[in-house]
Amino acid sequence: MVVIDASVVLAWCFEDEAGPETDELLENIQASGAIVPSLWHLEITNVLLQAERRGRISEAHVAESLEMINALDIEVDEQTSHRAGREIIALARNHKLTTYDAAYLELAMRLGMPLATRDDLLRKAAKKSGLSVLPG
Repeated sequence: MVVIDASVVLAWCFEDEAGPETDELLENIQASGAIVPSLWHLEITNVLLQAERRGRISEAHVAESLEMINALDIEVDEQTSHRAGREIIALARNHKLTTYDAAYLELAMRLGMPLATRDDLLRKAAKKSGLSVLPG
């Protein structure tokens, strides 16, 4: 299993952002599953809704994307809110991340799992923290 952030998943929703690395990661997640912090669904749906509002994608495309995402074996870690005021905010301060991105970092660190992200700052923080970072 792997911790995946929204940037990776959203690449699967927008054709101009997908590529061989994101396709390979999708295949791996279809086979082995993934885990995400509890904020993940809100982050995904918010980006899709904003893209719909800007005319980048249609409402039907949003529905198709959510259907594809919901078909994946993605476990939601329920400890995010309990760790927000200590571990997550400390990581955000230390690595100059948003608390949202720090939630992915904290989860990967706590579980000792690789992190898949397309976010440069989060990739740097994960590597600095000794995590394996998967291409996304």
